[in-house]
Formats: sequence, C-alpha cells, structure tokens
Amino acid sequence: MRRLPLEQYIEGVLGGDRVILAQAITVVESDLPSDAELAARILDRLLPYSGNSMRVGITGVPGAGKSTFIDALGMLLINEYGENLAVLSIDPSSPVSGGSILGDKTRMERLAAAERAFIRPSPSRGHLGGVARRTRETMLLCEAAGYRNIFVETVGVGQSETAVRSMTDFFLLLMLAGAGDELQGMKRGIIEMLDGMTITKADGDNKPKAERARAEYEYALHLFPASADGWSPPVLTCSSVTGEGLAEVWRMILDHRRLVEGKGFLAERRSRQALEWMNELLLIGIEDSFRNDPKVAERLPQLREEVRRGSVTPFAASRDLLRLYRIS
Repeated sequence: MRRLPLEQYIEGVLGGDRVILAQAITVVESDLPSDAELAARILDRLLPYSGNSMRVGITGVPGAGKSTFIDALGMLLINEYGENLAVLSIDPSSPVSGGSILGDKTRMERLAAAERAFIRPSPSRGHLGGVARRTRETMLLCEAAGYRNIFVETVGVGQSETAVRSMTDFFLLLMLAGAGDELQGMKRGIIEMLDGMTITKADGDNKPKAERARAEYEYALHLFPASADGWSPPVLTCSSVTGEGLAEVWRMILDHRRLVEGKGFLAERRSRQALEWMNELLLIGIEDSFRNDPKVAERLPQLREEVRRGSVTPFAASRDLLRLYRIS
C-alpha cells in the first residue's frame, strides 16, 4: 500500500476519517522497518489527543457469543445513548499459514454497517495468546479519531485475559449457563481480574438456567475480597437476541467508571498501564534487534536444524545465539 504524507494521516485521524484511520493502523501494525519511523511519528503526534475513552475488555468461554453480544451492546450505545464505538477484535492466527480468520465483521453485521462504529479485526499472530501486538497503539489511534468507547474482544485463550486487563478500564467476562461444572472450571486468576460478569443467552427456556447460574457465580465471587478501589464485581444476565439486560450491563460499566474516577483509581490504573506498555515495547524492540542482528540471522537457520535433529540442545543453541548477539 502506498504510504501517505505524515500530515495527511494526522489530519485524517483527527477528522474522524475511517479510511485514513484504518490506513494509519496498518502502518502501526506493519512489521516493515521502513514503516517503523512513520508509525512512531504518527503516534507521537496523536498521543495528546488520546486517553478520553471508556476502554472495555471483553472475554468469555467458547460459545458465549462475544461477537453477537458486542454487536447488540454496540447498537444500544449508538441508538439509545448517542455514543460511538470502536471494536478491536483480535482474531486467532493460523499456526500453519500465519493468516487469520478475520470473520468478526460478518458476525457483527449491524455494527459493521453503522456510521458511528469502527471495527478493526487484527490477527494475533500468536502474540500473548490472543492479543495483537499493537493493540495499545491501535486503541490510541481510535481515541484520537474521536471514539469515546473502545471494546477489545479477545479469543479468550491463555494469557490474553491478562494482556487485555492490562490495557482496559473495565474487564468483562461472558459466561454460559448449563455448560457443566462452571464454578470448578473457572480459573482463580481470571476471577481476580474481572470487574463484572454477564451470563449470556438468558432468553426462552434458557432464562431460568441463566438466573440459577447468575446466583451461583454471585455467591462464588463473594468469597473473594473486594478490590482495592472497593468495587465488588456484579453478576448479571442478558440476551443479545431480545436485548434484555444489555442496558443493565452498560449501567454496571458506567457505575464502575464513576467509582474509580472519583477515587483517583482510574488515573492510577492508566499510569500502571503506561509503564506496562513501555516494558512491552522494550521487549518487542529487543526481540526485533536480536532477530535482525546479522550474526544471529546467519547462524539461526543452522542451529534450528541442529536442534530439530537433536544434535544440539535448545539450551546450548540459545546460549550460542545470545553470545553472538552480545559480541555484535
């Protein structure tokens, strides 16, 4: 893709031009060394215009209907509250081809067609178990473009919950009723991170089961101490089909925002996230520097083959590569 002049990206993003916003995100996500400097300049110029959104991380068990839920909640925000919304949807990358499914725009049909919504599917490329490498930077660009609400949807695997929790203001977990031993299957680490839980598909014959699951989860969450800001995660039910309960979900998110903002915890959380972002960028930079080192690049293919054949241990190979890098 032909790159635009810097000023055109800045003016386009600040003007809310969705086409130029998408192009700016492509530059920031690019692995090409030639795009790195342009991406840095775009981010530096737009940073002062970011930080004013409601950042919501959304994860859930398989089958909970994350995309359908986001589509329904997003349309509620647009139609009932006059809000706008950017959805950063992280698609699972193929471990074979490196490609991604990128099907979220088809699963969020109404939002995809809405003027006040912007959906950006991004391949995770295996990074952090489901969070794209440049999600924080993409969030910054969307905020600079004037989006007041940012939803980050994860694939819900491995370390993605921790990563999303480290870049959002509210972390929402979607669960299903009647899916078996739900309470036993919940990871303690996820419970300790969440700010709210919603039982989805609470409609028709499933509604009584959803209410029973809500009561069980609510009891389980009460066994955990309240967070430092005094917030106890509520457990709600909703239906993305009928829309019932969606307004209550959004009210929960707004109540949390008022609490943490009023007590100064939001600013503290954002400061911690900025430090984590810096550390993440340092690690990315060090990894890129390592892989682009001429001596490492020359030696790496041979060592990979030797490790594959079993003639060299992974430990010895890594030490050899690190020694070459330090000498360089």
